[in-house]
Amino acid sequence: MNNIIQITLKGIFRDRVFQGIMALGVLFLFIPSAASLSMRQVTELSITLSLSLISFILLLLSVFLGATSLWKDMERRYTFSVLSLPISRSSYLLGRFFGLALFLVLTSAVLGTISLLVIKAASGMYPPDRPIVWGYLALAIGYSTLQYILLVAVALLLSTVSTSFFLPIFGTICTFLASGVTQQVYEYVNSPAAQQTVAPLVNAAAGGVYYLLPNLAGFDLKVHAIYSIAPNTQGLLLTAGYFTAYTAILLGAAALIFNRREMK
Repeated sequence: MNNIIQITLKGIFRDRVFQGIMALGVLFLFIPSAASLSMRQVTELSITLSLSLISFILLLLSVFLGATSLWKDMERRYTFSVLSLPISRSSYLLGRFFGLALFLVLTSAVLGTISLLVIKAASGMYPPDRPIVWGYLALAIGYSTLQYILLVAVALLLSTVSTSFFLPIFGTICTFLASGVTQQVYEYVNSPAAQQTVAPLVNAAAGGVYYLLPNLAGFDLKVHAIYSIAPNTQGLLLTAGYFTAYTAILLGAAALIFNRREMK
């Protein structure tokens, strides 16, 4: 599996993905200037823009790398030569996943360091009303990374049942969009105000979708980082446990399907 992880990382760097990320990283240099347009909340806006830009870059990476990794291997017939070696399909799949996850962690660490320097510069030019808690910023970046690693697992699962990259890409995007609102929809259909207007079938369907799709709302700690609000420790632990369990289920299902898939 370690060899597959190394090959995955080398392939990503060979495709100059990291260089493209660094080119996008230039946008961080414009954040203090853009944030200065806000006369009273320059630091808060700098944090918001920095975290949003990191999330956007990680989203692009998780969708396109996760959705095309297996597909490219099969198109190039690289999978057949690798699986002819004494390595199981599950190890190959897990190696791909951990390689992509390590690349997301590396990207998040580099972009997070740049964003912290940018925020430090912005707060030096325009001192904020409340002190910045750098630990909350690090937590927000870390949990955002976990969110998109989970999304990579979704993309790999969809890749194991698809013969093209269309389903993994658009399926992962739709999963991301839907999972961001499932919590609000679930809370609404179970509220007293909706009991008289929402049909029981719709209520049951909303509950099924809520438990089936990943709940990514718990990974969003931007508000805590922006306004220096201490996150709930128990909530952080539950979110980390949810990430571990849900990712394990996705990878288990992906390995099961991939082991049964016929290679043509």
